[in-house]
Amino acid sequence: MAKLKVYVKNNQSDVKVPVGIRLLIRRCCQAVLATEHFDQDAEVSVSFVSNQEIRNLNKIYRNKDSVTDVLSFPLLSDGKADVNQETGYVLLGDVVISLETAFKQAHNFGHSLEREVGFLTVHSMLHLLGYDHETSPLDERKMREKEEAVLEKLGIARDISFVTED
Repeated sequence: MAKLKVYVKNNQSDVKVPVGIRLLIRRCCQAVLATEHFDQDAEVSVSFVSNQEIRNLNKIYRNKDSVTDVLSFPLLSDGKADVNQETGYVLLGDVVISLETAFKQAHNFGHSLEREVGFLTVHSMLHLLGYDHETSPLDERKMREKEEAVLEKLGIARDISFVTED
């Protein structure tokens, strides 16, 4: 099995980061790579930010002046990626999550913050691997099916409650 380095940074102070969330994020990243048969050593960065910060990033990189839940910054292009020269690991990209928005969405959907962060991580990892739900209805359906399959494998599908263990 390939190695995976996941760097998780908390760059916000609006929402307390739940115990076990870093482990959950790593499990989500690993599950996506395993499901997609990605067999190279890889690195991913995940950052928690405020609504203001994600709004700024959304405006700069997507020309959308609004808050969003998650942004993905893939480094893979046409199946090729940069490699960390020190480690030899493939640099997949960066995931940026508004923990404040994730918290609100979890409440609105009636599930835990952990389940919401798990979903957002899986969603973004698929983006880092080249999936895009905005290109066509068929691509959206494929991506949603992959998301649900990974979340179910992890035991955090929509109808299943998530219990953290640390």
